[in-house]
Amino acid sequence: MQLPRKVIESRYDYNKIIPWFRRKASKFIGKEYIISESEKGIVFALVAWMLKDDLVAKEMNFDLNKGILLSGPIGCGKTTLFKILRYCDFLASKYGIVSTRHIVSEFMQSGYEILEKYSNGNFSHDIRTPKAYCFDDLGTETTSKYFGNDCNVMAEILLTRYDLFVEKGIITHLTTNLSATEIESQYGNRLRSKMREMFNLFGYDENSGDKRK
Repeated sequence: MQLPRKVIESRYDYNKIIPWFRRKASKFIGKEYIISESEKGIVFALVAWMLKDDLVAKEMNFDLNKGILLSGPIGCGKTTLFKILRYCDFLASKYGIVSTRHIVSEFMQSGYEILEKYSNGNFSHDIRTPKAYCFDDLGTETTSKYFGNDCNVMAEILLTRYDLFVEKGIITHLTTNLSATEIESQYGNRLRSKMREMFNLFGYDENSGDKRK
């Protein structure tokens, strides 16, 4: 994801928004938030997505009606970035963040109701209310058993959320260290095909440094 090479028309003044974003990010992480040259395009595009800036989306070729699949090596800052965006309280950043490992742990304890919790939502006044989620670290969870039955928990959740996306426009975001080939190997071609419809793919450079060191 590269920054636009030319000045483009937009709905907002990013010369003010990006420094504001960095200040918010620095406050959130408790130290200076540095945006490397290679990730400037990703940050710019994600901020534009959260602002629903259709002019930038058109220029940078991403779809405001799709969620974000943010891929990259371990420690490059994917999870932190989604947490910061939520902290900034953009209109479109009202999503829950939950690790896929945590979801699988819940499934092993509570069973198939967990699939409903993260797809169709919890009951509220006898009505299920689906919500936007960012599922963190897709691929680090494992296929789980509940009373001896195998279940690829995240595959089932994502397939249901695909239906919600098509029918109701419910947004899902993902972070992952997996490549497209690895996603297909772990979750199957059927889900990978649907994921192309659900997500804009934003990817960190393979050589992005580990910010946790």
